Amino acid sequence: MKVDINTIEEFFFIGVAGAGMSALAQYIAGMGKRVSGSDRYFSSEVMSEIQVKLQETGVRCFKQDGEGITADTGLVVVSTAVEDTVYEVQKAKQLGIPILKRSELLAQIVRGRKTIAVGGTSGKSTTSAMLFDILCHAGMRPGIISGAGLVSLIREGKIGNAATGSGEWLVIEADESDGSIVQYEAEIGVLLNIDKDHQEIDALMDIFDQFRRNTKSRFIVNQSHPLAAKLSTETTFNFSTDSGSNAGYIASGYSQEGICIRFLINGVPFALNTIGRHNMENALAAVAVAGSLGIDLTVAAAALAKYEGIYRRHQVIGKKHGVWLIDDYAHNPAKCAASIAACQQIAPKVIAWFQPHGYGPTRFLRNDFVKEIAAVLRPEDEIWMSEIFYAGGTAVKDISAADLIRDLKAEGRNAYFTERRDDLIGEMRTHLSDNCVLLLMGARDPSLEKFATEVWEEL
Repeated sequence: MKVDINTIEEFFFIGVAGAGMSALAQYIAGMGKRVSGSDRYFSSEVMSEIQVKLQETGVRCFKQDGEGITADTGLVVVSTAVEDTVYEVQKAKQLGIPILKRSELLAQIVRGRKTIAVGGTSGKSTTSAMLFDILCHAGMRPGIISGAGLVSLIREGKIGNAATGSGEWLVIEADESDGSIVQYEAEIGVLLNIDKDHQEIDALMDIFDQFRRNTKSRFIVNQSHPLAAKLSTETTFNFSTDSGSNAGYIASGYSQEGICIRFLINGVPFALNTIGRHNMENALAAVAVAGSLGIDLTVAAAALAKYEGIYRRHQVIGKKHGVWLIDDYAHNPAKCAASIAACQQIAPKVIAWFQPHGYGPTRFLRNDFVKEIAAVLRPEDEIWMSEIFYAGGTAVKDISAADLIRDLKAEGRNAYFTERRDDLIGEMRTHLSDNCVLLLMGARDPSLEKFATEVWEEL
């Protein structure tokens, strides 16, 4: 069913508390539309923090019982996780209300505004946030639709994953995991990297090639990533960490001291309060895109010097009894390995904890998780896992996180399984040293934020 969102005045989002859905709901509300939504986590008795923040941005919140959908509702938006059997979907059909997938709505938004779409299997949220900060600093008043909350926006009392903006440019995080990235016809496309995640490499190459072909003006790629480099169309605004590259933007001289990284881009010094070489690459990508819009390197450097990070992306919770506690969204093999490597620059020992999500994804990536994590761990480092997060629905539960731990032990690594994550600190306490990092990794589970707080209190 074809719909024109510009002619619709009232939107309803099913599953509005999700990261992708809440971002779109806030963005549409910022356009002056009437917006409401429901979520299975919502309660009319005790409002969650996300309910409060959504309502403060003009999004009315309902329990997932159908009450919020009325004859006045012009469009119902659903995520891929919402099945046709959900009562609210059935009610919308009975009332003859058009239904759009989240990705279809985002594709319409992209077509109606100059958009920079950031793609890749790792680093999309961080690069989008860095680019947003640079454009803001340059006075361009951009919008953003992201999968993670920017700390700078969270400090303003917002969820932090969306801003409508009054300028001509919109920055979006283009997701390849569900294939929706091929729907976006952005003005500028950015490709950070391609690693096995959700799908095999051949399938991912096809998806990102379609992303490239859909890009209207300029396609900017990471030339230091071999697979991404294969999709390069021109080098003027490409970026690389290889000093011998012919890319237009080259980073060099990387160093990390504590939770600060320093490097040069085309000879101009940059310093950011974050960790890891991968964040140098994310910053490099953002700077290259900004350069394609005419923003000077010194302006970008000044903006990133004030970069505050994004929620659960190497978020430093604090240091207690000699232990740095860091919370991270890492959830695929490459991301987990990069996250551990970044923390190794902070202390002589890293204890990493990981909660895999989904039985299918864990089964698909089992060997890759073992290979990547085993390769990055130092002799003194440790990897811990708790049982796979199960979000509901049909799933063949024929694999456990304990299987990955057994594989890692067979590789000679210090690996431990704690089925219930609530028991983690109790079982881990004797392993914590006076100068170490405790790194928490995991995604999709909305209670991980609360878990990080609980771990901090137990330390």
